[in-house]
Amino acid sequence: MRMDWFLPTLRSNRRGVTPRVRSRFYRVLQRILPKVFFSSTQTMRFGLLRRMLRKMGPVWTSAPLRRAVQSACFIAFLVLFFYVCWPYSATPASGSPGWYPIEFDYQRQLVSLENSDTDAFTLLDGRGTDHSWLIEDVLTGSLYGRVGESHDTVDRNISLSGPAVTIIAVQSDEVEIKLEGIDPASLDELSVSPGPWTLHAVDPTAWPSHYADHLAKKELIDAEMFLAIDPLVSLSTAIASGSWVWSLVTAMAILAACVLIPRGFCGYLCPLGTLIDFFDWCIGRHIRRFRVSADGWWVHIRFYLLGSILVSACAGVLISGYFSAIPVITRGMQFTVAPLQNGVSNGWHQIPPWNMGQVLSVVMFLGVLGLGFLRPRFWCKYVCPSGAVFSVGNLLRISERKVDSSCIHCNKCVEICPFDAIKPDFTTRTLDCTLCQSCGGVCPTHSITFTGRWDFVELKTPNQPPTHETALGRRGFLSAGVGTTLASAGGLLSALGMNRSLNANVVPVRPPGSVPEDSFLQMCIRCGECFKACPSDVLQPLGFEQGLDGLWTPHVVADWAGCAASCNGCGQVCPTGAIRALPLEEKRWARMGLAEINTSTCLPWVGREACQLCVDECDAAGYRAIEFVRIGTRMDSQGNPIEGTGFLSPLLIPDLCVGCGLCQTRCHGINVADGKLLNESAIIIRAGGETEDRIFSGSYRELAEARRRS
Repeated sequence: MRMDWFLPTLRSNRRGVTPRVRSRFYRVLQRILPKVFFSSTQTMRFGLLRRMLRKMGPVWTSAPLRRAVQSACFIAFLVLFFYVCWPYSATPASGSPGWYPIEFDYQRQLVSLENSDTDAFTLLDGRGTDHSWLIEDVLTGSLYGRVGESHDTVDRNISLSGPAVTIIAVQSDEVEIKLEGIDPASLDELSVSPGPWTLHAVDPTAWPSHYADHLAKKELIDAEMFLAIDPLVSLSTAIASGSWVWSLVTAMAILAACVLIPRGFCGYLCPLGTLIDFFDWCIGRHIRRFRVSADGWWVHIRFYLLGSILVSACAGVLISGYFSAIPVITRGMQFTVAPLQNGVSNGWHQIPPWNMGQVLSVVMFLGVLGLGFLRPRFWCKYVCPSGAVFSVGNLLRISERKVDSSCIHCNKCVEICPFDAIKPDFTTRTLDCTLCQSCGGVCPTHSITFTGRWDFVELKTPNQPPTHETALGRRGFLSAGVGTTLASAGGLLSALGMNRSLNANVVPVRPPGSVPEDSFLQMCIRCGECFKACPSDVLQPLGFEQGLDGLWTPHVVADWAGCAASCNGCGQVCPTGAIRALPLEEKRWARMGLAEINTSTCLPWVGREACQLCVDECDAAGYRAIEFVRIGTRMDSQGNPIEGTGFLSPLLIPDLCVGCGLCQTRCHGINVADGKLLNESAIIIRAGGETEDRIFSGSYRELAEARRRS
């Protein structure tokens, strides 16, 4: 069971020395690539491949496959976070106005209707509009036409089911198209309509879905995949909430893979480790004044931190999101790089204001990178609790690093090891080894192999030279006991402190599909993925308003933006189910809160001036949850209403409102921010109690319909 995929040092073939057996991976490359890429053991001449790797650094030279996988995973993480989760490239369904019929044979139409057949219809556009969508969208789906003005002044929409579109002619700014395969009923409607028509790729009267469609189209791999494979995330969430978390499946799969490649997640997959590597290479290696030794009290912090997280989870409080590897990097990217992406793409005015919670998160993220000034990859070696999970998993390993008796004690393997996993006698600290194989690539005698745990070779003598490391004695046992006690106490104190700090008077408006609040706080890992997938940044992180337990959790800021009816991204990217992954049809029925009209400040209600901003916004979104009632109508002497007096004032229909906040956004933007007519929006979304729907399972639509029937 040989697992050598490092690039061994070049060594000449000497008499009496058995040449090293090349790994299977190396032999495959030899069959694929030309000979010029490979070094010669006869002439000791470096090949092109080795010369290129030497320019990239010693780790690339010794373990190129590991570096390649590590780089690919980091790039994949960036693509998933900054491209797949990026909502602003979504556009509404295409449409083109101004089409007029120029060819129609009514007799042919009568024949086609009589035979229940189909016919063709030709349209001409003279407006010079963009027609590229006709090729991209319409040829693969249905076309919808909307009559501009009919005889009864009511717009009519006709579905042209699955037509074949033929572009007949393009002359200057005129385009003539022929629609074939129109059903007889629609053809009859067309015969009495002189136009103009507006053509659409989808039904213009249907609910919009471009944000949801866009995310689904880009999400070839789940955007939250790296969060899902961090085992501490799903394990601690399941313990804290006492419920099944879907990402446990992927976490167990990666743990099973790490039985074969011990702690391979840390050495190959983790994007935070790659970022720390890059920071150490760019900055950390140039500043050595803060360096510490490799045998201090800090070497076991990760195990004690893991214990505190699990004890706290058993007490029903989730703190793993503060320290787990993938939440740390996703939240760090969200609060540092994502605002730059948003500002450059959409304008700096589109960046929401920060709070002290976000400042604290950035400081912590920079602190994780800054630990590299103490030792390279200090966080990964000594602090990361996610790495501690894999270290414990190393006890079940079926492969490991071995050193044979040809070792010459050159110390090169100790110098290059990124995880301090090699003892002074050049044997392995099995809990720390990630099977990165960098040591094998620098060994001048080819003494290092990676093979099955029970595959014995002629191993070097342990403790030569002396390591001065002993088995767990009385002092070590006492130290471990004290550390375990402190870790348990820290977990309990964390749970108690979180619960005590929770401000029950603050009831945030949570994203649509959020589970009940107590469970939400036990399942949300504060990763920031939902913020990235949210259009217009309507979801923003809480600061300390709700206490430490609510820190960095998402809430709706309706003064900034409203929840788009065409988006369900937050639930689709949530790795723990704190926000349910709802189909768009269900999400539109999920009530986040309830709008509340302040009749003492609303402009029509107090008789200041007419205003229908909230009504227009609600109707445009498709909810139609606000209607008009006339207020302040004056009467004449005979008791009849005087025409033109009073104001049409908004009145909420609670059964139709889902608390999307679009009405509040419009009122705040126009009447508060621009017009300075109000100090705060006259319509505000409130959450809590019966104003919101928070369920673990079941249909929100059925829940809403049952509420309306009752």
